Amino acid sequence: MTVDELVRAATGRLREAGVASPEVDAELLLSHVMGLDGPELRRARVMREQVTPEAHGAFLDLVVRRADRVPLQHLTGTAWFAGLELLVGPGVFVPRPETETLVRLALAALEPWPSPSVVDLCTGSGAIALALAHRRRDAHVGAVELSPDAHRYAQANLGRTGLPVDLRLGPAQESFEDRLGRVDLVVTNPPYIPPDAVPVDAEVRDHDPELALYGGGADGLLLPRLLAERATVLLRPGGVLLMEHADVQSAAVVELLTRAGWSDVTDHEDLTGRPRVVSATRR
Repeated sequence: MTVDELVRAATGRLREAGVASPEVDAELLLSHVMGLDGPELRRARVMREQVTPEAHGAFLDLVVRRADRVPLQHLTGTAWFAGLELLVGPGVFVPRPETETLVRLALAALEPWPSPSVVDLCTGSGAIALALAHRRRDAHVGAVELSPDAHRYAQANLGRTGLPVDLRLGPAQESFEDRLGRVDLVVTNPPYIPPDAVPVDAEVRDHDPELALYGGGADGLLLPRLLAERATVLLRPGGVLLMEHADVQSAAVVELLTRAGWSDVTDHEDLTGRPRVVSATRR
C-alpha cells in the first residue's frame, strides 16, 4: 500500500474509535514507524510512495493500540513540550500543551532576575523544569517528584537534554530544605482532580497515573494547599508562585491563596481562553 492509502485507512479506523485527531495521529504514527519527519511524510503521501511490509505491519499494530485509546505519546515514546522532545510512557503524566502557559508566565516573571533560583514541585517527566532550564541557562533550577516511575523518566530526560536541573525524589511538600527562603520562583502543575471527577478521556483515565491526577480532599485541592504552604517557606519575600489548576477551580484557588496571605493573586488564561494558572507573590 502507499503512504497515502495507509494514512487514509488508519484515519477512518481512529475516527470510528473516537480519537480526537485521527488524521494527525495516523500521520504521526506512520512518521514514527518510517523514521520520517512531518514534511517528509506529507511529501511521501503526495508522491504515493510504497510502504515496506515491515513498516506496514508495525504501523497497523500501533493503529490498533491507538484505537484502543492508548495515548499517542505512549506509542511513540515521546512528547513535545515547549520546544523539547521528552521521553514519556506508562507511569508518568504526559505533559499537555496548556501547561506551556505556565512556562510562558514563568519566563516573564524571571526576566528581571539574574541567575534566579527556581523550584518545580511535582515535576513528573521534568517538563516544566527542563523548559525553564533550556530558556534560562543562568537559572538554578531544582525539581522534585514523589513517584519513582515518573522520577526515572525525569532522570532520563535530564540525560537526554543535558540540562542542569537539580532533580530530587521525595514528597514535594517537604522538599528543598537547603533552599528555604532563597527561591525566586516556585512553579507547580500539581494533581488537582477531585476524587469524584473521573476524567472522561480514556487516555487520561486509563493511562495517566492516579498519583499525578487526584489532588486529595473533597475538592481535589489538598495537595495544592500543601504546596502553596511549602512555597511560602521556599520563596524569598517578593518571590512568585505559579500554580496550574482546572478551569473550574479558578475561584477556589484564588480564594485559597488570598486567604493564606499571598499578594497580587491573579489568574491567567491559557490559549483556549480558559483560566489555567494562578500567580501570587510572597509578602
